[in-house]
Amino acid sequence: QEPLMESGGGSVQAGGSLRLSCATAGYTWRSNCMGWFRQAPEKEREGVAVIYPGGGNTYYADSVKGRFTISLDTAKNTMYLQMDSLKPEDPSVYYCAASPLFDCYSGSRIISGGIQTWGKGTTVTVSS
Repeated sequence: QEPLMESGGGSVQAGGSLRLSCATAGYTWRSNCMGWFRQAPEKEREGVAVIYPGGGNTYYADSVKGRFTISLDTAKNTMYLQMDSLKPEDPSVYYCAASPLFDCYSGSRIISGGIQTWGKGTTVTVSS
């Protein structure tokens, strides 16, 4: 089993919703922080949302604040990203990720330097 496995991607009309899931295989308990990142063709990878399992703190990119919600179900070893009010600029490959030691949020932004484990990604497309 892959350590992190995303699912739930698909195609939706602008304004619609999708929920992404990440099976974490127990990484929830071993991670300082976990999160969702995305990368569109010919663009740099972008942090979308992160969560600290220990305290439950969550942080979001400004571009998704108020529209996306990250959450953890530790009983199911699953991390979710609820995406509402999807926009044409949201399509990307979405990746879940885990950092065992280092922060995922610093200097008022989501960072990925400490990420050690990545999923393979799930694709989200939005039609206008």
